[in-house]
Amino acid sequence: MLRTYSGSCHCGAIRFEADLDISAGTGKCNCSICTKMRLWSARARPKAFRLIAGEEELTDFQGRNPVAHHLFCKRCGIHPFERIDMPNMTGSPYYNINVACLHAVDINELIAAPVTYYDGLNDNWGARPAEVRHL
Repeated sequence: MLRTYSGSCHCGAIRFEADLDISAGTGKCNCSICTKMRLWSARARPKAFRLIAGEEELTDFQGRNPVAHHLFCKRCGIHPFERIDMPNMTGSPYYNINVACLHAVDINELIAAPVTYYDGLNDNWGARPAEVRHL
């Protein structure tokens, strides 16, 4: 069920809202940056994401994938969301929302939601990595 969630970085400088259906599934990727920050995400279309405060506090890291904008708070270093400008498999741009940054998310809803695993390490986005227990 689609629900509007509010979220923030740790210090609260970055605040956002996103319309998400957690029960439809979440995602985890094995690329180097997602693995190092243990990103667990839910996908939102651009129209379903609203940055409420802190645009000036965001810094953008782009690794070897120039269409993935890994956005971090300059103050506390938390990664509340990322913007993917060019579609990987979806046919349109999207946001990956860090579910750990959502306020009032029901942990049981997260546990019950299916998880899709992405093999970003090998740029094989449609495949499940051979090993996912560490994600």
